[in-house]
Amino acid sequence: MAAIVFDHVHLRTFDPEAMAQWFERVLGAEVLRSVEQGKPRIDLKLGGMKIFVAPVTDGDGVAPPPALPCRGLDHFGLFVEGLDTVAAELKQKGVVFTKEPHSPRPGIRLCFIQGPENISIELLERSPVQA
Repeated sequence: MAAIVFDHVHLRTFDPEAMAQWFERVLGAEVLRSVEQGKPRIDLKLGGMKIFVAPVTDGDGVAPPPALPCRGLDHFGLFVEGLDTVAAELKQKGVVFTKEPHSPRPGIRLCFIQGPENISIELLERSPVQA
């Protein structure tokens, strides 16, 4: 089988600029603006991941987002070091937490935040499990 490598996440939104600004302001994403086929395009780079942000308009046939939790893509996760410090910084920025920082099992500390248009984002810190 050929090698499979993760390439990108694609987000659709009524307001690509607001979406991009949120990811830049809150999570430190790099915003890359370009023009493709005569139309503005916004891509993000975040933690080595490419995020493509595409515009949606009324009547274009795009379904509304599902209520969470849902089947299919439920959330995406981002690794951080110092989760509690990161969480405190995000709270100062007014970020909504859907699950506060907690440790569901040894070696894992995580929380969930609400991104624009109810995108669910997990922040995760892993540490060695003590025997």
